[in-house]
Amino acid sequence: MLNVDFVLLYVDSPTASVAFYTDLLGRPPVEASPTFAMFAMDSGLMLGLWARHTVEPKAEVPPASSEIAFVVPDPDAVRSTCAGWAARGLPIVQEPTAMDFGHTFVALDPDGHRLRVFAPNGH
Repeated sequence: MLNVDFVLLYVDSPTASVAFYTDLLGRPPVEASPTFAMFAMDSGLMLGLWARHTVEPKAEVPPASSEIAFVVPDPDAVRSTCAGWAARGLPIVQEPTAMDFGHTFVALDPDGHRLRVFAPNGH
């Protein structure tokens, strides 16, 4: 059986993205170079930031074609996280709202990758 161990985002500037994600995640990368950086999550998942112009084979993926999701305990945490991210200047493209899977909002990172925060129904 396979396990998902890494998620890679193609970014314009790994340096700018490292600064953004270091602040957002509250942790430094475990690896960083001019073209690549890696963050280790407590869950074991690794988040990689790869300079778009160095990806082989060349990737033609538009921004906002995928998203990273963060689970929070309840709708109040969704609203407070949204307010905090908006105050930090993150573009909010979906205000907190109830959807069929739970309460959620969506923000964007500097490359337009979607960042969804949600509290699943039943939590």
